[in-house]
Parts: sequence; structure tokens; C-alpha cells
Amino acid sequence: MRALVNYSDAPNSVELLEVDRPTPEAGQVLIRVRATGVCGSDIHTWKGPVSWTINRPMVIGHEYAGTIEEVGPGVVDWKVGQRVTGETAAEVCGTCSYCRTGNYNLCPQRKGFGALYNGSMAEYISVRQEILHSVPEEISFEEAALTEPAAVAFNAVFVKSKIIPGDTVVVIGPGTIGLMALQMVRQGGPATVVMIGLTKDQARLELAESMGADRIVYADKEDPFVLVMQLGDRLGADLVIDAVGVRSTILQSQAMVRPNGQITKIGWDANPFSETLDPLVAKAVTFQGSFSHTWPTWERVLRLMALKRIDTKSMFSTFDLEQWETAFTLMDDLSIAKAVLIP
Repeated sequence: MRALVNYSDAPNSVELLEVDRPTPEAGQVLIRVRATGVCGSDIHTWKGPVSWTINRPMVIGHEYAGTIEEVGPGVVDWKVGQRVTGETAAEVCGTCSYCRTGNYNLCPQRKGFGALYNGSMAEYISVRQEILHSVPEEISFEEAALTEPAAVAFNAVFVKSKIIPGDTVVVIGPGTIGLMALQMVRQGGPATVVMIGLTKDQARLELAESMGADRIVYADKEDPFVLVMQLGDRLGADLVIDAVGVRSTILQSQAMVRPNGQITKIGWDANPFSETLDPLVAKAVTFQGSFSHTWPTWERVLRLMALKRIDTKSMFSTFDLEQWETAFTLMDDLSIAKAVLIP
């Protein structure tokens, strides 16, 4: 089968190759991939090197939807031909305290697709039955491939954070996760949602405005702090969702959040942070990370998608798997918000 393979940590070490089709093991199903999303992590892998461990050679990709082609021994409740999508935790131990309490996304032995387990940018992928979800007929395969980033955003906004109708909420970064977080925040009845980006993000910021952002801020043209402190009771944002996560956005978050407010950081950054975090103490701020998702989150996201409460169609452009490099390049230079590959 055709698959997009990362074979080295050197830049540009991704290639479309012919590899063996996986065989489903006990408790697994084989999915014929009909659509697979391109994540920022896939682009980082292509540009290389990355800060996380990859078991190379590795088929990349972890956002997928398709139909069940084959079921392995011991599979129950799943049949050939069903429309499905699946989570990113390819393997977990199943016995640690996190797995036993349903927080398997934090399992120390977790292996994710596209890094430690062959991923979805291929014609077929083997997936354990515990992380499968049925895709309603109202949702296309291309839309279903975006369930994963939507679940990341849902987890950050509704599981990790506390949002109350009437809140002032700031989302930093109009990438896929930021745009999804914006749409999740809108479900919570905020008074005002502010989306912050840069001039180079203009196309994505315009998309954010069409998705319900009340105020758009180009942070390289105006100070977001000044705008945010003019909203509501002028004490700052109740919740800041940082979908970028670099030094400058951490500092912005500390400045804009109100006393007793929340900062939820989704974005990654391997660079050291040398500034003081004392403003978090002085304001008694809740500062937290949000990682991945679990089964209940996926079910809720799929319900919202089926009800058309989340707009994914406006976010993505589709490409054949052979056009992967074009898709990666257009996402990397911010020409498009999201690419979906069709194997």
C-alpha cells in the first residue's frame, strides 16, 4: 500500500513509499482510510528535527476516518463496512491508575499514531477497537477526519477549563486548534470572544471572524492587552486559551487574564522559558496544560458535528495523497487553515 513515511530526523525526510499493508491483531480492526488530516506536528516532522520521540521508519498521521475493511480476532460490536473514526492512543498499558480511571490519554506507556505506532497517512491503518467511534451519515469522511483536533479543543475548553455564560474569553492562535477552540467557546455562551493572531494569519483570522469571533486582534499591529482590558468590567479575560504556547503568548496570557482567571495552554514549545511566573501568583490564576482527549469527548464532538454546531467544512482543503507536499507547504506558509489528504 502507499504510505507517507518519515525515515530520518533530518529535514525533508518524508517520502511516499510502498509498504506492507497492516494485518489487524487480536482486538483490532483494519480501516480503509478515506480521509486523513494534516496536523502541525506532521509538518514539523517533515521539516525536522522534532522534540518528541519517533520510532522510524514511521507512517505519519493521526487524524483519520474511513470504513472497516477487516476485523481481527476478538473484535465485538464492529463489522466490515462500518463508517468509523478513531482516537490517537494506538496503545496504552490498560493497568496504570490513569488507564483504570479513564484518563488513558495520560498513560505513561501511551503510544501515539504517527510517532510510536504506524499512522494514518496511508491506504490502511490498524486500530484497536476500544478507540473506535461510529461516524454518523450526516458527517463526511473529510469532516470526520477533523474529529481529533475538535476533541483536543473540546477537552481544553470544557474538560480542563471552566467557562460560564457571559465570560470574556481570549483565544491566541488561529491555527486548526485555535479555530476549533473558538467554536467550542461559542458553545459556552460567552459575552465576548477575542481571537489573536499576526498579520501573516490574515486569511485564518478572517475565517475566525466568520466563525463567531467578536474581536480580531493583529498582535503585531496593536497591543492585545489594551483591547482586552477595555472589555466587560475591565479587569481582564476570564479564560485565555493559548493555542500557540511560545514565550510571547505566555507573557500575553499572564497580562490579559483577570484575577482568579484561567489560562489553558494547548500549544507546545520546546524552548526554555526564563521569565517570572509571579503574575500568576499575584492574580491567583489557574494555569494549566491540556493534552489530547478521551472517549466521552469524542462522542460529544461527533454529536456536535452531526448537528452542524461546529463548522469544519470552511476549514479544510482536500488533496490526493500524492499531493501531500503541496498540502504541507500550503499549510506551512499559512495559505490554508487545514489540509485533508485522500489516500
